[in-house]
Amino acid sequence: MERVKRVLSPPMVLLFLAFTVLVMLPEASATKWTVGNNQFWNPNINYTEWAKGKHFYIDDWLYFVYDRNQMSVLEVNKTDYESCNSDHPITNWTRGAGRDVVPLNVTRTYYIISGKGFCFSGMKVAVHVEKLPPPPKASPIKAGAPTLSFSGHILLMPLVFAIGAAWDAFIHFW
Repeated sequence: MERVKRVLSPPMVLLFLAFTVLVMLPEASATKWTVGNNQFWNPNINYTEWAKGKHFYIDDWLYFVYDRNQMSVLEVNKTDYESCNSDHPITNWTRGAGRDVVPLNVTRTYYIISGKGFCFSGMKVAVHVEKLPPPPKASPIKAGAPTLSFSGHILLMPLVFAIGAAWDAFIHFW
């Protein structure tokens, strides 16, 4: 009997409820984009092709891997991007390790080039950052169809945890 009291103690019940609420929260995560994939940030790579078809959202990151002794990661305006002018960067993201991150935290187009003439060898990329799309709306439930929801809240995961907790209490009690 003492063991059942320990399993159903207020801290354990609160822990169970907190875990259940966390499981029910929608998942959202930022994406870390390695620029150039496994070719990284190097000359003679078409970064326009690399960026094509990708969706960049607020809070994503661009991750640049390159030779720190030669290349750089410079954010410039559209005019300097098109002419490969690295004289007046908006932000110099080069930190010296050859592993640099550009946080995409504003909805706009980011223009990134490498200085020291490498831009003329194709080391430039433009990415348009957009807001995260809203989650898809749930399809309506057909009348008479079996469901595990109540007022739009999914009860499947809490039900699974409740059954697991009951089973655990039953095993420990007997």
